[in-house]
Amino acid sequence: MSENSNKRPEMERITTPELAEKFIAEQLDALRAQIGEGRVLLALSGGVDSSVVAALLIRAVGKQLECVHVNHGLMRKGESEQVIEVFQNQLGANLTYVDAADRFLDKLAGVADPEQKRKIIGAEFIRVFEEEARKLEGIGFLAQGTIYPDIVESGPVKSHHNVGGLPEDLKFELVEPLKFLYKDEVRVVGKALGLPDSMVYRQPFPGPGLGVRCVGAITRERLAAVRESDAILREEFAAAGLDKRVWQYFTVVPPVTSTGVRDGRRVDAWPVVIRAVNTRDAMTAEVEPLDWPLIQKITSRILAEVPGVNRVLYDMSPKPPATIEWE
Repeated sequence: MSENSNKRPEMERITTPELAEKFIAEQLDALRAQIGEGRVLLALSGGVDSSVVAALLIRAVGKQLECVHVNHGLMRKGESEQVIEVFQNQLGANLTYVDAADRFLDKLAGVADPEQKRKIIGAEFIRVFEEEARKLEGIGFLAQGTIYPDIVESGPVKSHHNVGGLPEDLKFELVEPLKFLYKDEVRVVGKALGLPDSMVYRQPFPGPGLGVRCVGAITRERLAAVRESDAILREEFAAAGLDKRVWQYFTVVPPVTSTGVRDGRRVDAWPVVIRAVNTRDAMTAEVEPLDWPLIQKITSRILAEVPGVNRVLYDMSPKPPATIEWE
């Protein structure tokens, strides 16, 4: 792709439903012209970008689209189920669901280094996706949820999807209908396409998923604690109206234990750390101040509902010196 083709063209920012509808109409024509009678493959993570691309392609070419959703066992609670419900059950997409949780977690057993974990997750995703791609015949195009910041920061291929690592015989023509949009514009388009708010306003989520929030070597028990505590946090933030106000919020379970008391007995158990930050550009971030009654409610629920946990902590560290994620 040439340097000029990576430059955002002169275009009005998509800020209203009317502008989103205009963009959708233009893209439907462009997608049909590019794809023709061909078949398209998409790695559908359930994130905002890939979901909007899927919805666009379903409108443009219908059953010519083949979606593959790989559950690597590091998804948040209910996310894979939502992908199936929205795209397969509601929109009628061709969707292949791959439950590869055991495969990923077996590969990650005993691996504590964050970069090594990322590499394993990325490489295994490529292998699973490649296996599924080889089962499909007549694929000529590969759709991606590339958006403009991806091109500016790291080139045309989204690194956390890692589809650029496919072998030469699976190098398809790229379909990137969102490549000149910013994230806020993608959300407006997603709303216009009728996707649910829980998908359109989905928080930024790292490619390795909960694998970087289960700090150090991942165990299934600690991973379950991350997933359940995160679900409680998201539920309570939504009930308090914070889901629209706070840029990113999640829980972390580090590989340390402390002494606690359960049913009159001493027990060693993990802490759950709550992280909630606001940022404009992710280069700096400030901690969201929470009301004390809300902190107490979230703490009580986590301690009562999440096995293996005896403390709840609130991460007060801005970026810098801390990063947003722990790994």
